[in-house]
Amino acid sequence: MIDIKITEDPLNIVNCLEIAQDLGSGGIATFIGTVRNKTGNKSVIRLEYECYQSMAIKEIQKIVESAVSLFSVRNVVVHHRTGILVPGDAAVMIVVSDGHRDAVFDACRYIIDTVKQKVPIWKKEVFEDGDEWVSAHP
Repeated sequence: MIDIKITEDPLNIVNCLEIAQDLGSGGIATFIGTVRNKTGNKSVIRLEYECYQSMAIKEIQKIVESAVSLFSVRNVVVHHRTGILVPGDAAVMIVVSDGHRDAVFDACRYIIDTVKQKVPIWKKEVFEDGDEWVSAHP
């Protein structure tokens, strides 16, 4: 089962876990990316995420299908926020479940690293003294 969503609504980890729930799975790995209150020595007021949604969903789908193939995991949930987020808000949630912990940890790491590299989601950091568009790529 694969579930992908890009939304301006707050993300809900309980909902993500329920979607990935599978009685055949003995392990669930999660990653929650949150907005930090500092970048370097600058205080972050908010982040503004924008994306080309249809392309972003297609790219995430490819990444998840690759993870399913590489790590033989069964259930993957990827939910990503867009819009205005403040420090502490969750920007992305990834949940992977399957029968073995090594596979779910490896798949979860692969998915977040690859999403940050390839998916057209952009963010603007707004500081007390200005703003800056930054690449979501590492």
